[in-house]
Amino acid sequence: MDICSFALLTQAPNITSLQQELTSLLQHEWLPHINQRDYQGGWDVLALRCAEEYRVAHPILQAFSISAATDWDNLPSLESSPALLQFIQSLACPVKSVRLMRLHAGAEIKPHRDQGLSLEQGEARLHLPIQTHAQLHFYVDDKRVPMQAGELWYINADQTHWVANKGVEARINLVIDCEVNSWLKELIHDAKIKA
Repeated sequence: MDICSFALLTQAPNITSLQQELTSLLQHEWLPHINQRDYQGGWDVLALRCAEEYRVAHPILQAFSISAATDWDNLPSLESSPALLQFIQSLACPVKSVRLMRLHAGAEIKPHRDQGLSLEQGEARLHLPIQTHAQLHFYVDDKRVPMQAGELWYINADQTHWVANKGVEARINLVIDCEVNSWLKELIHDAKIKA
């Protein structure tokens, strides 16, 4: 079986609007990523969509992406961001967790795997860089992912991946976990053919 490590799926049609909304979302309370053994430097999260059971729970629970939940809810931060919400709603697959993840200048996410989070296992992680730069190094399975702002990428998080921000600005990605369906399979398949 040909396992896909990553694939460029599409270009967000409204990246400027997403970047404008990010400006106000930066004023919200971002939480340090909970897996502190997996990174050094600053890496924080703003939850936008979470498992329904955590909707009124502590924000740290809302920021978790792995859950057996079947019902997911948008949080007020997403509901008040129409461009982000429109982009999420444009995805023709069941969307689970959505969050903004900021990797500060000089920070590194150490090599790790998110078990079971891959196309082949029925759950996909999508990344949309909203703020990035050329000194951001994102690797999956020892291959560099050449992400640019406004590009939607599938990442096989079940494979070893790591990130290093060697620049002077933070990198901020919209990170979406979703269920794999025929639409998403076809999108990833078509992207692999074009690559």
